[in-house]
Amino acid sequence: MTQVTPAADSRSLAGRLTPLLVAAACLLGANGLSVTMISVRAKSEGMSDALIGLLGSCYFGGMIVGVLLTPFLIARAGHIRVFSTLAAISAIAILAIAFTPAGWLWMVVRLVSGAAFCGTTMVLESWLNSIATNSSRGRILSVYRIVDMIAVMGSQFMLPAFGPLGPDILIVLAILFCFALVPISLTSERNPAAPPARFFDPLMLWRVSPVALVAVFTIGLTNGAFRMVGPVYAEGIGLGLETVAAFIAIWVFAGAIFQYPAGWLSDRLDRRVVLGVFTVGAGLACLFISGSSTRLELFAGVFLFGGFALPLYSLCAAHANDNAEPGQFIDVVAGLTLAYGVGAMAGPFIASLVMEQFGPSAFFLYTATLHLSLVVFIFARIVSRDAVPASKRHRFVWLLRTSPMIFRLARNDKPDAGEPPAK
Repeated sequence: MTQVTPAADSRSLAGRLTPLLVAAACLLGANGLSVTMISVRAKSEGMSDALIGLLGSCYFGGMIVGVLLTPFLIARAGHIRVFSTLAAISAIAILAIAFTPAGWLWMVVRLVSGAAFCGTTMVLESWLNSIATNSSRGRILSVYRIVDMIAVMGSQFMLPAFGPLGPDILIVLAILFCFALVPISLTSERNPAAPPARFFDPLMLWRVSPVALVAVFTIGLTNGAFRMVGPVYAEGIGLGLETVAAFIAIWVFAGAIFQYPAGWLSDRLDRRVVLGVFTVGAGLACLFISGSSTRLELFAGVFLFGGFALPLYSLCAAHANDNAEPGQFIDVVAGLTLAYGVGAMAGPFIASLVMEQFGPSAFFLYTATLHLSLVVFIFARIVSRDAVPASKRHRFVWLLRTSPMIFRLARNDKPDAGEPPAK
């Protein structure tokens, strides 16, 4: 019997992953660019800050729709057909902007775009999970995170290259969405088993971890607002397109760097303490940005804000997982996704109203207030409830806020009762 060498195994795994990762790079890059482009384009076409905020709310509302519907679609049609359909819808939605005047029709476009993006990432992450084994799971997740960071950061600089107005940027985005179809359609991989499609108890997360629920909702309010309204803020204080792109890219890059110290500390201390420290850091960074007077101070502030704010979601997920009992994992994951989505729906609109009423400088005062208020709640929970013993904690994992399937990919312990094992 011929033995397969480790090198052969590695090449085989790489061959199976490459089509999925190429598709992911196109999809994540296109979506990251489209979020920034929509904000800048809408402002240039005369939309008010409040309507721009509503665009963000519609996008995140679409993501909630995608979370709820995609498992049923996959069960009905399979991964490849669902991915192809939703990627095509993403391209159609972005091109529709060229034919519709800035206004309420864009709300429908962003709702559809949010649902389609969430659905395509659920397909990819479910597929990656089906390929992963306990020995390869960490490597696959790490590569996927790197692909996400490079794609989202790099795509930002296409905005000044093509400009936010005119058809060029829309055509580039549509090409990226369509190109994601190619490796998926030609892959030799068979459709993996469909993820379980089920309804969940929305109160489960509150019973498991009130800190995780409240914190994730707050993170949705702040990070969701920054992602949609941040480019409007940057333009409002006089930054050019090149600087707006750098503004968003620095935020993403800092978040990636700070994930590792956040994880290292939270695996050794009460996660709520680390969550509180990073939340304080995010709030103080926002105050620093609101008082910055030079471009260097602004970039330093947004670096610190991204560094402290972006790991908060992973810290919340790790804390909730520590408190969950066997069989509760799916409901906890769904609860985290829904809580973030609801917060992210409300956040951009509230932030846009604050900016419209008090000016761009009020945006980071708004986010600072939310972060520092969350610290009070975290401290109250630390006083009222003991920490999870170190022996019962799961390892911290850096998670993307793309779809609930990323949680399955991140887990390398035994599945919950009723969950199919990873293949």
